[in-house]
Amino acid sequence: MPRLPSVLVYLRRDDELLLMHRHKEPNLGLWVAPGGKVELDESPHETARREMYEETGLTVEHLEFRALGTEVSPLPDWQWLLFIYVATGFSGTLKPDLREGSLAWVTPERYLAELSIPQADALFAPLVLDPAVPFFEAKFTYDADLRLVEWERYET
Repeated sequence: MPRLPSVLVYLRRDDELLLMHRHKEPNLGLWVAPGGKVELDESPHETARREMYEETGLTVEHLEFRALGTEVSPLPDWQWLLFIYVATGFSGTLKPDLREGSLAWVTPERYLAELSIPQADALFAPLVLDPAVPFFEAKFTYDADLRLVEWERYET
């Protein structure tokens, strides 16, 4: 089964993150970092910039590649390869793509403790957002009901 390459971008502003409350699948009703699928002619870095602009109206200035995640399941359409970035600095005016979801600036503490987020994000986000944690790879294994059953983290 081929894996779908995609990106997630955590944009930092002072002590807050720009997050999206999803209005459609995948992750309907959950809070996620903006992102999307890598197109055939793009690098993940280019995708991160494009998706941030399309979903937020903002042009990011600096992208740091923080983690590589693999999500696997028995379902053929749930095989993901995640390129996870942290962005700092941006220009432009916030213009959310409301078809995807609504946007809000929230503290990392609120994001991790209070908001409904995907199971894998709850595990990798604290690591990705901690500048003291070096780049890592992780594998997330789901059952046929898309419940997380196992995860592994690999130091690189």
